[in-house]
Amino acid sequence: MDSRFVRATIRHLLTVIFLGICMMWIMAPTNTYLQKWRPSIHKKLVSTYFGTQAPSMLIWTFPVLFVASLGSLYLHLGKNSNQDASQRLHTITPKAAAKEGVKVWEMKLFDVALWIGLTGNVCLAFLFYPVARGSSVLPLLGLTSEGSIKYHIWLGHMTMVLFTIHGICYIIDWAVTGNISEMLKWSHSHISNVAGEIALLGGLGLWAATFPQIRRKTFELFFYAHHLYIIFVFFFILHVGIDYTFIMLPGFYLFIVDRYLRFLQSRTSVRLLSARLLPCNVVELNFAKTHGLTYNPTSIMFVNVPSISKLQWHPFTVSSNSNMEPDKLSVIIKSEGSWSTKLHQMLSSPIDRLDVSIEGPYGPQSNHFLRHDTIVMVSGGSGITPFISIIRELIFRSKISQCKTPDMILIAVFKSSLDLTMLDLLLPMTGSPSDLSNLKLHIEAYVTKEKEPTTDNSKRVRSILFKPLPTDKPMAPILGPNSWFWLAAIISSSFIMFLILIGIITRFYIYPRDHNNYEFSASTKAVLNVLAICVSIAATASAAVFWNKKQYSREATQVQNNEGQAPLGSPNLRAYNGDRELESLPHQSLAQATKVHYGGRPDLKRMLFERKGESVGVLVCGPKKLRHDVAAICSSGLADNLHFESISFSW
Repeated sequence: MDSRFVRATIRHLLTVIFLGICMMWIMAPTNTYLQKWRPSIHKKLVSTYFGTQAPSMLIWTFPVLFVASLGSLYLHLGKNSNQDASQRLHTITPKAAAKEGVKVWEMKLFDVALWIGLTGNVCLAFLFYPVARGSSVLPLLGLTSEGSIKYHIWLGHMTMVLFTIHGICYIIDWAVTGNISEMLKWSHSHISNVAGEIALLGGLGLWAATFPQIRRKTFELFFYAHHLYIIFVFFFILHVGIDYTFIMLPGFYLFIVDRYLRFLQSRTSVRLLSARLLPCNVVELNFAKTHGLTYNPTSIMFVNVPSISKLQWHPFTVSSNSNMEPDKLSVIIKSEGSWSTKLHQMLSSPIDRLDVSIEGPYGPQSNHFLRHDTIVMVSGGSGITPFISIIRELIFRSKISQCKTPDMILIAVFKSSLDLTMLDLLLPMTGSPSDLSNLKLHIEAYVTKEKEPTTDNSKRVRSILFKPLPTDKPMAPILGPNSWFWLAAIISSSFIMFLILIGIITRFYIYPRDHNNYEFSASTKAVLNVLAICVSIAATASAAVFWNKKQYSREATQVQNNEGQAPLGSPNLRAYNGDRELESLPHQSLAQATKVHYGGRPDLKRMLFERKGESVGVLVCGPKKLRHDVAAICSSGLADNLHFESISFSW
């Protein structure tokens, strides 16, 4: 069967399911759902095998996991609660309040607290999707994890604001009604207040460390505090019970799958071959990789250096091209924070080997920039790094493809002449093509803090060759080259395994005591479900990783050890000023395509409006002001051929 037909069928099915999910989210707070639909569904689905949680699993969890599994298959083919909580604020009257022995405002405060908590759960339901880096949900929507992190931040703030108000309202209500002892209540079969308070305290601790003033100054505190999400989620489940948890579970389920796979990938020390140190405090690390590891331009990779910190992981741009450099992967690191500064200091001293672990790479699923006639790339400082991978991709395509490649204009803004050495990274350390005549690239570099070029021959690009240990492994895809197919298998098989486990537990352990009458301990039931989920994910993901590891281990052993070949630093692109003699044709071509301006900033409006192509892609990466300025120009309406895209890494 034609894969295009299958993909089209899957796409239409995903659309229908997605619309159904949206409809359920819209209907969930209505009386129609609460008073008619849910009792009917509950009556039909509650069973001795899955108990009262069956309706929640079917309505909220199964559709999303089915979309994630089907979405993974789609991407693979592209490669080749049951409690009545009706709305009743408008029905609260003095007569009704007197009947309950409380005042009207107290009853309304109680209901407001309840509905604020329910709204917070909606935010929580979507909180984990943007941070499931390897999930198929974001690519289906044309998104990437690094580009969606802002949604995670917004949802996180909204979740904590709502849950904090939710908790404060209940405490006030208990205090004024003389029921403050409710704070110490841990219900056997219903809502556990103590668990909710512990979850809120854990969330507040996490939330306090996320504000920019703390995150930027003490990143380690931010990083460590973020692990409080484990306490937050676990006690949230104990607070509301497993039945209600199934509303927010799908996103967290996909996050656990992704997090466990990343854990397995990070256990291996990867083979670091060489590094390039630039005088502008920039480092390029070059790793060995298998041919099966492919990725698209603007991808990122998370790097951990245990000798600096065993727990810290930092994202960096992948500068290499998996087609041009099938045996190597490179990342670029700018020395700005304490972690990267320590790394630069380590590499500046004599060193034979560096122990490094990685997660990723992660990136877009398509080279969407190829649809434009002209690509204008605007960068500020180290913002040039994602454009290096784009330029290398087009260099490769200009050599092997018969189709026309877009014209490229790179507008790079730097502070000093030393920063110009970052242009040396446009070509890989080794394996550069001999001829770039087919590449239509023009580079406009601006040095804003200097009026004229400066020459300092003592500060040049320096190359380091490492001596990896035999135990260091080349980078390889954790699920092999068919990773989307295997991810679909893990999600679907782990959920089936979870259903089997919880069905057995419910039928032979919970139901004999409970008979679906809420007599079994809600906390114990929740813990059993969490354990079943974790066991199912760990078992299926471990089996998939082990199977693929055997398959690509042969290729990994065949990757050539480049220790004997000393890498040569690339010639300095400032050679056009006469500082050095040009050493190779590729670098000569790049130098001739480069024009440097000193003491000023680019006239972006003029340079963008001069582009007369039918479709001009304007990509910008750098400081926020630069991104906003370019966005304002493109959205001014004075030119209808400019298509703006911001590349921002806000981790």
